[in-house]
Amino acid sequence: MDALKTFIALLALINPLGVLPMFISLTQGYSLKEKRRTIRITAFTVISVVTVCALLGEQIIAFFGISTASLQVAGGLLMALNMLNAKMGGARTTDEELDEAEHKNTLGVVPLGIPLLTGPGAISTVIVYADKAKGAMDYTVIIGCGVGIAALVWITLQLADPINRIMGRSGINIATRIMGLLVAAVAVEFIVEGLKTMLPALAR
Repeated sequence: MDALKTFIALLALINPLGVLPMFISLTQGYSLKEKRRTIRITAFTVISVVTVCALLGEQIIAFFGISTASLQVAGGLLMALNMLNAKMGGARTTDEELDEAEHKNTLGVVPLGIPLLTGPGAISTVIVYADKAKGAMDYTVIIGCGVGIAALVWITLQLADPINRIMGRSGINIATRIMGLLVAAVAVEFIVEGLKTMLPALAR
């Protein structure tokens, strides 16, 4: 398994920079201790979601009778639709999730950890990569990428105010659009590979 490709794909989907405006908005009035606790919980949520999806994702979709090929096509289409709507990796929150965010103890899990960082796009990507894993080392690579990205999430949120001052909202949007190009590439690859699996004639 290509560790660098896996890391870049997940980084583009999770995109720590893209969550900065929401993090700053939701943590207004928080003490430094409360912010640090929220950041730790958010990073831990990212690691937890990646690990669970890598180890149990295939069994979960199999239980519901969903093939990995179908998940590839659906995940690719979802990412493509999110791109058309200028949204990253399924990073959309509901009114209920925003209400939940008012509770400081859960903010790091919902909506920051899920769905803003590890949304449907990231989850489906981890499951697809896990399906390609051929041994313990490949699973270690996937989980290791999750740990590395969680560390980047932690660093990015710790430096949220300086990054926001330097880059501004426009700079963050530009970085998000660049990540979006990578997401688009992943989406196309997923759709093509999924269709080849579902329709073997296309692979000839």
